[in-house]
Amino acid sequence: MNGKQRIEAALRGEPADRIPVMLHNFLMAAREAGISQRQYREDPNQIARALIRAVETYDYDAVLVDVDTATLAGAVGVPVDFPEDDPARCEGGCLPDLAAVRDLPPPDIAANPRVQIWLEAVRLLKAYFGNEIYVRGNCDQSPFSLASMMRTPAEWMMDLLDDDSHEDVDRLLSHCADASGQFLRLMAAAGADMLSNGDSPASPDLISPTVYQRFAQPWEKHIADLSHSLGKPYLLHICGNTTLILDAMLSTGADVLELDYKTDVHAACARFKDRAVFCGNIDPSGTLALGSPELVASQTRELLAVFAGNPRFILNAGCAIPPATPSANLRAMLQAARES
Repeated sequence: MNGKQRIEAALRGEPADRIPVMLHNFLMAAREAGISQRQYREDPNQIARALIRAVETYDYDAVLVDVDTATLAGAVGVPVDFPEDDPARCEGGCLPDLAAVRDLPPPDIAANPRVQIWLEAVRLLKAYFGNEIYVRGNCDQSPFSLASMMRTPAEWMMDLLDDDSHEDVDRLLSHCADASGQFLRLMAAAGADMLSNGDSPASPDLISPTVYQRFAQPWEKHIADLSHSLGKPYLLHICGNTTLILDAMLSTGADVLELDYKTDVHAACARFKDRAVFCGNIDPSGTLALGSPELVASQTRELLAVFAGNPRFILNAGCAIPPATPSANLRAMLQAARES
């Protein structure tokens, strides 16, 4: 089997010839390719070169096209800072008055140059890998997360607590869903095999399960449904300890749930069986970046033992792999998977 076939087998719930691997490693890939984050985010050829080099160096199955968490936010007007060798980041919000959402024009992200760089990188990777390696096109932020960037996280949390603001909160979420949906349509047209979004401000580390189910989960379901209407499997990523919302996340209809190392993997394995693929969830910092190869291999084997016999599993880190992660540690994770 090739990489694309292994990922597709996991999506169908069928066994593969080895554990499928999808790496959230754009930071490490750029560092090992000798390019800064500025060079990476500004040139689709550099994105493709870095990710192709990483796949061919480590022999894994699915490439994740990701650049930062601020591209979609920038496309809807959020001020963005561009460090030389760190990912772009939001600098405050663009909607200081929530009531101003009533006068926002419809979003139109297609003309944004940074969005087009992501899309061209996907086209280049698909042209290079064809049907050999699976290409996941990340579409940046889910509606709830994007709304928090437009308002700033602190103001957004206050909005959610104010019952009198909820009508405008819903308006903003609908606006953000339009922007997120546009990115999905563009990414599908670029040829990505799978679409995905992150929604980490929706984590129980930040909001209650009740708030999640009222304001975040319905829009995650909306986006998953859109992905399916475009003929693409959908992956949802939420950081932190998501154990309390696993069932609600499953009800979004996402085909794959990519979860952080803090989540109870035994609970996830029990709930996901025959319903969704688990993707993750080795600790990217404490284990992959700072641990020894022996620790990485041990924790990988422990994770694989939990999912033994369950083909709906894709090995990955729980979140983005830091740029300075030792190559030996990544190889230890992959070797442990191949020996299982």
